[in-house]
Amino acid sequence: MRIVKRVGGWLYDRSRISPIVQALLSHKIPPEVGRSRKGWFYVFGQALVFLFLFQVVTGTGLAMAYVPAPAFAWDSLRYLNEEVFWGAFLRALHFFGASAMILLTFVHLSRVFLTGSYKFPRELNWMSGVILLFLVLAMAFTGQLLRWDQDGVWTVMVAAQFAGRTPLVGEYLMQLILAGETLGGGTLTRFFALHVVILPLLILVVMGFHIYLVFQNGISEPPRAGRPVDKESYRAWYAKLVREGGSTHWPDAAWRELVFVAFVLLAVFAFALTLGPQGPGPAPDPTALEADPRPDWYFRWYYALIWLKPRVLDEVVLVWFPIFLGLSLLALPILFPDGERAPSRRPWAVFAVGMALLFWGTLTAFGLRPHWVPNFETEPLPAEQLEGASAGAREGAQVFFDRGCQFCHQVHGHGGIYGPDLTAATRRMPPEEITIRTMIGVRDMPAYYEVLTSEEMDRIVAYLRWAAGGDE
Repeated sequence: MRIVKRVGGWLYDRSRISPIVQALLSHKIPPEVGRSRKGWFYVFGQALVFLFLFQVVTGTGLAMAYVPAPAFAWDSLRYLNEEVFWGAFLRALHFFGASAMILLTFVHLSRVFLTGSYKFPRELNWMSGVILLFLVLAMAFTGQLLRWDQDGVWTVMVAAQFAGRTPLVGEYLMQLILAGETLGGGTLTRFFALHVVILPLLILVVMGFHIYLVFQNGISEPPRAGRPVDKESYRAWYAKLVREGGSTHWPDAAWRELVFVAFVLLAVFAFALTLGPQGPGPAPDPTALEADPRPDWYFRWYYALIWLKPRVLDEVVLVWFPIFLGLSLLALPILFPDGERAPSRRPWAVFAVGMALLFWGTLTAFGLRPHWVPNFETEPLPAEQLEGASAGAREGAQVFFDRGCQFCHQVHGHGGIYGPDLTAATRRMPPEEITIRTMIGVRDMPAYYEVLTSEEMDRIVAYLRWAAGGDE
């Protein structure tokens, strides 16, 4: 211990970091943040810093064994899972660390929004935080492809196809995502460079600027109804608050942050030990039509939204919605720089967060079953449900399944939900129209004139007539 102290003292003296350490330890904060239970609402930002460093450490360990080439990427992950000592656990830590980071980013953003902490003089704090949000999401999106399995590859393929529908710029967006005309080695190389080098460096720079602003502008005090932000007097009022009754960051607030960080890391370790790593699933096969891309949970809501929206809104959802959302978040402190901060005086803010949570939760629950792809695991309609059907309807039920119609359409609760339910199709349109739509294709449905014979089409129509309760 004596040697450690001497070496530590030598490093401390020669590095001349004493002013920095003293500034960090003696930084003044509002009294309610350091001495009351309200301080627990101010621990998320520090936890995100630790989680980012945790992701850098675990990601560096994975990068030492990962091979970013299409021929070896999948095998290198299997090697990590099965051959490298604690390799699977390291991958699980990285995945659940990413999940925790995304979750806490939204929690931190919501806390700042609800307490009005984006108001003067902390406008740039908020703006840099919004940029960090999109950088973290970009990190998560690029990380999915690095698994180089069916889920990762086809998730990016579906995203590229959706982006390709965008008017005017669709082709360029698709090429930007795929690094070319199709997904391949160039895509993997681009995503690896983004995930391992470019995005972490950008996060580090913006995060450093964000922390610098926190020290310069101070941590926002807990809001109180009837105490609005006045740009003319706020700085002097805040300086007096922390000078006369303020706490110091260490130890008054730091101990809460350390306790929360320990809790988060324990949760990440517990999930990693219990659930193990995410994939890799089956190796990617570009010839496999039965692809069922399942993006990670934090992107399910957006995939569900893309699938649910009408086709005419492609440009709105794919282009203008993200742009509008990003610009609205960035412009928020410019539009509302002062005034009340207490949630009780800002019911619209509480309503906005509640609706966003409901919107996200509903779409995420909807996306737990990928509606944007056919259901290739569906089973044929049971024989007992076909009891009383004619021979033609029974044959039609088999053709309906064998030709893949049932992968996208349901009949009596059996089948996919990518397309409309056809149980009562013959009540909505005549058999002739069903035949024409099937043969020439409609919207996302391909044409079947080269797949189905006229006899098979007649049997399918007979099956649909029986399903609707009509004459065959």
